[in-house]
Amino acid sequence: LERSAMALRSPRALACALLCLPASIAWHGSGVRPRLPSTSLASAPLALRPALHTRAAPARLAAAAAVPEPEPQRSGWRARLPPANELRKIVPLAIMFFCILFNYTILRDTKDVLVVTAPGSSAEAIPFLKTWVNLPGAVGFTVLYSALANRMAPQALFYTVLSTFLAFFGAFGWLIYPLVSAGLLHPVAFASKLAAALPAGFAAPIAVCQNWTYSLFYLLANMWGSVVVSLLFWGFANEVTTVSEAKKYYPLFGMFANVALVFSGQFVRYVSKLHTSLPAGVDGWGVALKLLMSAVVASGGVIMAAFRYLNVAVLKEADGSDGAPSPSGKLAPKKKKKPSMSIGESARHLASSAYIRSLATLVICYGMAINLVEVTWKSKLKQAFPDPSAYSAFMGSFSSATGVATLAMMLFGRFVFRKWGWGTAAMITPAVLLGTGVAFFALCLTGNTFAPLLSTVGLTPLMLAVFVGAAQNIVSKAAKYSLFDPCKEM
Repeated sequence: LERSAMALRSPRALACALLCLPASIAWHGSGVRPRLPSTSLASAPLALRPALHTRAAPARLAAAAAVPEPEPQRSGWRARLPPANELRKIVPLAIMFFCILFNYTILRDTKDVLVVTAPGSSAEAIPFLKTWVNLPGAVGFTVLYSALANRMAPQALFYTVLSTFLAFFGAFGWLIYPLVSAGLLHPVAFASKLAAALPAGFAAPIAVCQNWTYSLFYLLANMWGSVVVSLLFWGFANEVTTVSEAKKYYPLFGMFANVALVFSGQFVRYVSKLHTSLPAGVDGWGVALKLLMSAVVASGGVIMAAFRYLNVAVLKEADGSDGAPSPSGKLAPKKKKKPSMSIGESARHLASSAYIRSLATLVICYGMAINLVEVTWKSKLKQAFPDPSAYSAFMGSFSSATGVATLAMMLFGRFVFRKWGWGTAAMITPAVLLGTGVAFFALCLTGNTFAPLLSTVGLTPLMLAVFVGAAQNIVSKAAKYSLFDPCKEM
């Protein structure tokens, strides 16, 4: 210390030491890094630099000098906006979510139109599809996805799975359906022989086999929700967002999802009504299907572009390169590699948790309850709208109404969670299913009892059943999306 004091007798040496003091404290201190003065080493007068560079500057001194100045405080309306680094991440994620759910609504409505209005088919084919097509398909996809996930990088896996879906849907609208309309691909004669030889109870499985391209479309459209929405999007979103960001922005994603539901429902309704302006002899449903599948492919391209932007322009810059400091001055934490598990190990791991078993029971019971009502309602819907374009237009209006009702229920759901908690919120969805389901089936069982009364208001028992079933589905799905799903995720 005495030698240091003797060395600081000149003013030039004293000023030089004062400039180096903050970095020295950061280097030798106990982990508390003070704030640097506005005059840094690089901006010191040239006359002082020879004394400072007599020895090589340590690496930590250079890193301390490179710490950026804090961002200036924002005022006015800018202070209400999220930080720029969060916006660059959240906006592409929101665009991806909107496009994924835009496609989900189109595919969900289209698959029902194809299966229910197909020749020789009806709504009774849906349970057979879900049991003998969807279930084996989901198991097969799980095995394939598990094998690909152990061999491919996450980005390559995302592109591979998404492009497979988009390629099929694009080919269906422009290649497969025109071939089916030309009398090719579907074994109509063979199915007719089976129908003549087998009892009437085999009508639904025969229709599933006869319209096998529609069954394949139903499978992949149904898997879009579970694979692209739940697996690809939410898996990626949970990887790139922090817990604090998720608390702020995930509820907004839920609101955004219902806006996509409204827009896509109106798009389906508009496209399905174009057949009225087409010349005679043109397959209106074929034209609508081409437009719908083109919209799905275009929306998928936007999803890939947003995913690419996030990985290239946002995440790489935020993570740095080879452990380099990020623009915020912090080193990117390296994520631990998750251990690979086989299908059997994954099943045993899930089955060992009572919590996950209870969640599975909730989901299975909801699916069984909603399907009991939905299949009967769609059978009535086919009787009221046998034309595919009219059926699709009604489903578009139904989807938009579901989006609006869910937005209202989400606002109500926040009040329920705050005032009564998880238990009451979790009980609302099954209570709604029970009440509206009983009302719908009671109306179906009464038949033409109220026909004279309904005729005075211009309704028939069939149309009343369609409207009551639609209301039941809208309220049930709104309760599911706004209350059941958040309870399940909590």
